[in-house]
Amino acid sequence: MHLYAAVNSAVLSVFGSPDDPRTHRRLDDHRIECVAADRREPGRAFCGTFDDGVFRTTDGGETWRSVGEDTVLESVTSLALSPADPDVVYAGTEPSAVFRSADGGETWTELAPLSDLDSADTWAFPPRPHTHHVRWIELDPADPDRLFVAVEAGALVRSFDGGETWQDRVPSSKRDTHSMATHPDRPGHVWAAAGDGYAESDDGGETWTTPTEGLGHGYCWSVVADPKDPEAVLMSAANSAMRAHSVETAESFLYRRRGDEPWERLDETGLPTGAGVTRAVLASGRKAGECYAANDRGLYRTVEFGDSWNRLDVPWSGERQTASGLAVVA
Repeated sequence: MHLYAAVNSAVLSVFGSPDDPRTHRRLDDHRIECVAADRREPGRAFCGTFDDGVFRTTDGGETWRSVGEDTVLESVTSLALSPADPDVVYAGTEPSAVFRSADGGETWTELAPLSDLDSADTWAFPPRPHTHHVRWIELDPADPDRLFVAVEAGALVRSFDGGETWQDRVPSSKRDTHSMATHPDRPGHVWAAAGDGYAESDDGGETWTTPTEGLGHGYCWSVVADPKDPEAVLMSAANSAMRAHSVETAESFLYRRRGDEPWERLDETGLPTGAGVTRAVLASGRKAGECYAANDRGLYRTVEFGDSWNRLDVPWSGERQTASGLAVVA
């Protein structure tokens, strides 16, 4: 096991046995927005901060250093690594822009401006309506030049040429996408968890459907697919942003869907949900049914794709903080 988590006011690198994990806790003095890691090089990972750009580790999280200091990368809100080239990294920022590095984060180049899209005049992040940001970047595992980019809030846009050009949002897509998932065994399929609901596409984002039978909460946050079953997904959700993110008013839940079956709410499985719990950030593991979750109560692991969860025994301060990122490499 090896994962990187932006939780509890720090970046945790957790490795070793799930029954006896070891931990590096670093970057306590930064506002961590996101993490990304490469399963081909488990010792290397990236984290994005709101005020200080991108940091990188090459020794499994024991040390981190700032990279890309010669580029105007300040408020980094999302990160993604190419499935084809371990040196290609994408960073989304506030205000909304996408940058690309071809040398493992040392230098960055802004891709075609998102602000040129027709819908850009309508984008706004409700808590700070004067601005907006790239909340999520998803790369198609079957085609590394196809990018799905979620602007919070306003649009889910696509590129078919690695960000040289962008396709604006389509009418059936969600406007407030928070996370997406793809699967190497299901080319062209995309799952999207959004503040304005759930959606999925089976044609690379050309059209979207919204299967919501059984889904009792419409503010969706994190969605992942079973590593070995492209028909099964888990998703965290709440009734509103305040219920999802604020530790004072939190009430969040976990749902699972298999194929065309209705959504099933997973309660009393060992993963804290319900009143007083912030929405979980989810990340798929490597084995069938394996998934990890991070919320304000800790880090959790399932090998039954949600039927039961165990809490990882890692150092955790008493202060409750909403989790912001999770990446599993081994």
